[in-house]
Amino acid sequence: MRREISTALRINLATLVLTGLLYPLAVTGIARLLAPERAGGSLVSDEAGHVVGSELIGQPFTRPGYIWPRPSAAGANGYDATASGGSNLGPTSQKLHDRAAADVERLRAANPDASGAVPAELVTTSASGLDPHLSPEAALWQAPRVARAREVDVARVRAVIEGQVEGRSFGLLGEPRVDVLLVNLALDRQFGRAPE
Repeated sequence: MRREISTALRINLATLVLTGLLYPLAVTGIARLLAPERAGGSLVSDEAGHVVGSELIGQPFTRPGYIWPRPSAAGANGYDATASGGSNLGPTSQKLHDRAAADVERLRAANPDASGAVPAELVTTSASGLDPHLSPEAALWQAPRVARAREVDVARVRAVIEGQVEGRSFGLLGEPRVDVLLVNLALDRQFGRAPE
């Protein structure tokens, strides 16, 4: 019996060291060599070199001079990277219906010059609650509001958004998209910081 326990403890220790220490260190080391920026969290810096976020984590923008992301259900106030998750509200949920209807009204009021219906992704949360991307159409729908707030021609705002469109991964996976943070930083570079 003692021999079996000793063998089991040694196997447990070896497995712990291999899978809990050596393997993660090796994978992290390889990632840092091959893709150092991605391995570091894909952090994004502003013009002054200050880290302002990550390409991988959505964050709130509420000023009129910026593209707004989709809503977030992550955490009590949304956009909480430590509480990633959806709202888990189903299609028959009155709470979901009321929130979406209020968001449509808010977006319509804030974007009176936008043409067409409010894009669905601007009133629906992602599964993680932290999706940093929008479709180009959802970003372009907001261009008139951004142009008005920044006092520039809407065609110039559209050009900045279109310049930030990311294509399908490997040419075939996913849909074209824009990273909200990167678009807003591009707007700041082109036109200066948006007014309060």
